Parts: sequence; C-alpha cells; structure tokens
Amino acid sequence: MTPPDGPEELEAQFEQWRRYVLRRRELQAVDADELEDHLRGSVDELVAAGLSPDEAFLVAVKRMGSLDDLSREFAREHSERLWKQLVLTGDHDSPVGGTRSRRDLWVMLGCAAGALASVKVPALFGLSFADDGSFYARNFTLFALPWLAGFLAWRRGARRSMVAVLAALFVLGAVAANAYPLADDSQSVVVTGVHLPIALWLVVGLAYVADDWRSSRRRMDFIRFTGEWFIYLVLMALGGGVLAAFLFNTFAAIGIVPEEFISQWLLPCGAAAAVVVAGWLVEAKQSVVENIAPVLTRLFTPLFTAALLAFLVAVVWTSHGIDVEREALLLFDLLLVVVLGLLLYSLSAREPLAPPGPFDKLQLALVVSALAIDVLVLLEITGRITDAYGSTPNRAAALGENVILLVNLAWSAWLLLTFIRRRTPFTTLERWQTGYLPVYAAWAWIVVLVFPPLFSYA
Repeated sequence: MTPPDGPEELEAQFEQWRRYVLRRRELQAVDADELEDHLRGSVDELVAAGLSPDEAFLVAVKRMGSLDDLSREFAREHSERLWKQLVLTGDHDSPVGGTRSRRDLWVMLGCAAGALASVKVPALFGLSFADDGSFYARNFTLFALPWLAGFLAWRRGARRSMVAVLAALFVLGAVAANAYPLADDSQSVVVTGVHLPIALWLVVGLAYVADDWRSSRRRMDFIRFTGEWFIYLVLMALGGGVLAAFLFNTFAAIGIVPEEFISQWLLPCGAAAAVVVAGWLVEAKQSVVENIAPVLTRLFTPLFTAALLAFLVAVVWTSHGIDVEREALLLFDLLLVVVLGLLLYSLSAREPLAPPGPFDKLQLALVVSALAIDVLVLLEITGRITDAYGSTPNRAAALGENVILLVNLAWSAWLLLTFIRRRTPFTTLERWQTGYLPVYAAWAWIVVLVFPPLFSYA
C-alpha cells in the first residue's frame, strides 16, 4: 500500500483535483495548467516549511479558495476571453451571455425541426408506420441522432475533419440498416434495431467530446451527459403522453377522433425532436439535473442490489435455469446495462477526493451480483448454442454482449475492492470505465455490419 504522504499518492491527488476543476466549463485545459502550477508551487513551499506532502496539499487547496472564486479571478485576468462575461454575470442579461444563449436556442430549434422533418421524409416515398414497421424500427435513431450530434458538434466548435468523420459514421449506419435484403420477420431486424442506437449514440459521444476525445475527463462528462439527457427525455415523454391523452379525449368528446394525427404526427415527430431538445436542456440547464441524478442513483442502487441478490437466492433455492429466449435475453442484458449505468453515473457524480464509504461497498455488492447473473446467463447461452438449437443472430449477439459485460464487471469489481481497501486511487476506476466505451461501440458496429450476411440474412 502506498504511504498516505508518498509521491504517488500526491500525484493522484493532483490529478483528482485537476479533474474536479475541469468540470467547470468556464475553465479550459490551459487555465487548469496555470492553476495547477500555482497549486504545486504552494505545495512545494509548504513542504519546505516542514509539512508532509499530504498536509501541504490540503492546506494549499484550502488557500486557493472556492472554484467559483477562481473562475471569476481568471475571468478578470483574461479579459480578452469570451467567457469573462459569462462567468462574471452568470445571467442572460449580459450581451455575450444572452447572444450565446439565443444562438444556442436557434440552432437547437433548427436541429429539432430537421429531426422532425426527417421522420416524415420516408412518407414521401410511400412508407408508413402501419405498413413498414421494420423499416422504422431499424432507422428511427437515424432520424434524430445525427441532428443531436450536429448540435453538439456546433456547440463544441468541432473541426471540419471531425464533422466529416461523424457524417461518415452516420452514413455507414444508414447503409448497414438498409442495404441487406432482410425480411420483416428476420431476427437481424431486431438485432439491428437494438444495436444500431448503441453504435450511433457513441458517435454522438464523439461529437460531444469533439477534438478532446483522448481525454478520460471528457469521456466521463459524456457519461454524465447521457444520464442527464435520459432523465430529460423521460420527463418529456411523460409530458407528451399526457398531452396525447388530453388531445384524444377532448377531441373525441366533440365527435372528432384524432388517432391518425397522434400516431402519425404527434408521437413520432415529437419523439425525434425531443432527442435534440433534451440535449439542449442538458447543456443549458445542467445544474438543475446535477442535483437530481445523484439522488436517483443513491435511491436505485440499494433497490437494484436487493433485487439482484433476491434473484440469485431464488435461483439457488429453486435450481431453475434461466430462459435464454429472445425476450429473456433482452431483459437480462437490459438489467446488466442498467446496473452498469448506475455504476457509471455514480462514478461521474462522486467527489474524487472523498474516501471510500458505505455506498462504495454497496456498489461493490451490486456489481458482484450482476457479475454472478452474467455468468449464469453466459452458461445458458453457451449451452443453447452448442446443443441442437445452434446459433442464431440473437444468441450470438447476446453471447458477445455478455462476454463484454463480464470483463467490465469483473474488472470493475476488482477495482472497487482495491479502492475500498485503499490500494488504488479512485481515478483508476474512472479511467477504466471511460476507456472501455469504445469496446461497446465496436461490438455494436460488428453486429450491425457483419451479422446479417454472417447468418445468411436470418
């Protein structure tokens, strides 16, 4: 175990402090470098005065004051920077702040309108939701996610080369979803409909991090963005459901049944536009959800832990195997993804310098329980593939996904255990999770591009 005041532990504290500072959008990497130089100089002076490195670090951070004060001080010293007005005023009354907010709003409205129009473009070629359900199942995310990625790339000021990469990936997804001659009842339609959104969402992540894609901090920011975006999307979906029910019943009361308008226009167009609006809300009103999401994470982590442990006890008690048919596979994979999402979002909301606590132990129990369930599912899938049933697109995709989840959950459990025992810093777990994201993207693209011809368009 590294001594509390050892150089490795001190460097880990510097790295955790830097990651915390860079969570503020007002501060860029060059600003963090200057702050870090100041902090290191202060630590060196305190060490020379007789303090231990650990004590010197804590005193130096305390002397630097709050992050808000530092942001304002940097704004005053860098008067040529655009964010000076944003930090000093913090409202929409300032010329720069108001202009940027209005510009973001108009760009968001344009992208939302583009997503809305994209949903209706296939109707110009004779396709409808009622008769061409498999087409819309494969392509619905292609109507909305490119516009969300475009909004984020514009907001990040992505270079043209990055925009070209994003466009190429979306075009590749569109070709993969439509080039294969799949029948409406083909298993590959379902597999593509499930995996293409995963592949494209990580393309959205590339737009979010833009030219800073190598930074684990920015990748963790995207994980935080994903959780907050999902919360806003769910809230808008609930509101949209209430609106649809209200319209249907009020118009029905006067003899008009707006079923076609609701099913063909309101719901699909509203869903596509909501994808973009939710992203804009996260960017514009982030501080609102930042207070909600950690509370939800701490609420559902113990509930899911108890549910998974109860399931494992029931499996042992009844000696029943797990049903590995398509619906059951989707359910168990979704359960494991939710567990992983709880872990990821709790990591993104956690204070890096905080010591291990009871909640970390609860997370370890959650991950270990999910790992045990993943092993059971893998055993059942492998047994079905090797017996007379053979391999299908669903089973092959589930096998790969569960192997990927197995590796991630197993190593996450080990890192959590060593962190709780104070043998590894918290940042190691963060770097592992964010560095693992491309693995999910790679597998999703493999399933979408390779599986249909591999299984003879099954």
